[in-house]
Amino acid sequence: MNGADTAFVLISAALVMLMTPGLAFFYGGMVRVKSALNMLMMSFISLGIVTVLWVLYGYSLAFGDDVGAGLLGNLDHIGLKGISPETLTGKGGIPVFAFALFQLMFAVITPALMSGALADRVKFSAWALFITLWVSVVYFPVAHWVWQPGGWLFKLKVIDFAGGTAVHINAGIGALAAVLVVGKRIGFKKDPMRPHSLPLVMLGAALLWFGWFGFNAGSALAANGTAANMALNTQVATGAAMIGWLAYERVRHGAFTTLGAASGAVAGLVAITPSGAAVNAFGALLIGVVAGAVCSWAVALKFKLGFDDSLDVVGVHLVGGVIGTLLVGVLATGGIGGATQLGRQAVGAFAVLGYSFTVSWLLAKLVDRLIGFRATEDDELSGIDQAFHAETAYDFSAVGGVSAVTRTVAHPPSAPSSEDGHGASGHTPDNGTAQHKKVDA
Repeated sequence: MNGADTAFVLISAALVMLMTPGLAFFYGGMVRVKSALNMLMMSFISLGIVTVLWVLYGYSLAFGDDVGAGLLGNLDHIGLKGISPETLTGKGGIPVFAFALFQLMFAVITPALMSGALADRVKFSAWALFITLWVSVVYFPVAHWVWQPGGWLFKLKVIDFAGGTAVHINAGIGALAAVLVVGKRIGFKKDPMRPHSLPLVMLGAALLWFGWFGFNAGSALAANGTAANMALNTQVATGAAMIGWLAYERVRHGAFTTLGAASGAVAGLVAITPSGAAVNAFGALLIGVVAGAVCSWAVALKFKLGFDDSLDVVGVHLVGGVIGTLLVGVLATGGIGGATQLGRQAVGAFAVLGYSFTVSWLLAKLVDRLIGFRATEDDELSGIDQAFHAETAYDFSAVGGVSAVTRTVAHPPSAPSSEDGHGASGHTPDNGTAQHKKVDA
């Protein structure tokens, strides 16, 4: 066993675990007060459900020996049987348990990423059932395709160092499929749906950025030069993407927003994930700038195309994942890049797109048919925090205000909708006045 590499992978696993609570804060701050706790719980529940499924059969389906055609692993490791603390894997010799823990954290955060697209309007029980089905039928097989040596995309030499296809494209297109089944929020494009806490959004983005060093560099599975290159490129691309997003936002909307800074950083993190080990620092810079500007443009498509992706999972994770995956074929160094590799990357991206969209749509339909995916109109209007969790994020009555629990807000005062917006808020700046208005419960 290589002690240094083992320690590195275990620390990286802990960093990736922190990303899921970070995502919860990032999404939680972007929704309205009445669904803040539900948004947090939609991420946190993934830590419980996916952990159990991973031990029962997920690890075996994803990383068991291939059962044929490169589509799925066998079930030899159900309950992690056949693996002991002394069982090693990888060139450097790390325990399989360390590798399994690290990969578990990827499996946890991937369905949690989708939750932002469905904010404000789904039953918590339906979401838990959807996660259970989705990771079993979509994530575990796709992880096998991409990262297990017997997987068909791995054998095709598709480069996905840390999850551009298996995590971000997979989650982004799966979120779009679920949104098309669930439908739009009440008041979409009519009522103001601004973030209730931009400081929480910034905190969540910071935790994601911090944890992403484990996500990306840890995927080297060794404390070596590849990990160092990936860590450096993660920082470079993220900073460049934040600047690219803010520059586009300033030209398009006339202001540099905190929500734009946080979202731009996440777009850069997404885009560098598949490509960072294959490009140099200048390539990472280009990937970041392109991802920041293009993702900033892409978030407005939901208004033009008419689908309600509440927190822009499609615009950031799907679009950013595709950008990072394809640019490997353009910017990869060491003789890897070129038309052949670009073709391989396109096959990988669009294979995951097609499979994940189709199966995710069918699973969302199944959940809707079995128990109903959508919250009732009354619950959505009054607040799903109270409806599903019997709690609220903030106790306004304690400071002499009117408790959000006792209020039923049918439709808040009308405000101009933004069709070039971002996130739950609509991201068109309003000269700061929106931040001083009474919070929409």
